[in-house]
Amino acid sequence: QVQLVESGGGLVQPGGSLRLSCAASGSIFSINVMGWYRQAPGKERELVANINSGGRTNYGDFVKGRFTISRDNAKNTVYLQMNSLKPEDTAVYYCYAVRPSVPPTIYWGQGTQVTVSS
Repeated sequence: QVQLVESGGGLVQPGGSLRLSCAASGSIFSINVMGWYRQAPGKERELVANINSGGRTNYGDFVKGRFTISRDNAKNTVYLQMNSLKPEDTAVYYCYAVRPSVPPTIYWGQGTQVTVSS
């Protein structure tokens, strides 16, 4: 019902920046929260940031102050501006969207690799 297409990952040096995009399509009515989780090999997924339809944001403690999430409701697209990237930010970043059903329904993007390395 909902498809999430994300882009913007790649290889960047420490201290560099990347901008991720996630575009939602399909049955997007009632989608509220959108954001990103990330997962590195051998580690559990962790919240990077999310934003609701009203523009309220939430960040993981380890990225707050470096990353900024924003949303263009007209384009059904969420953006994650990542600055001051560190090697420990290396992971696959998965866009997600939540429909506030009971229980909530979660949709996932295909993932985009972010590699921070010299």
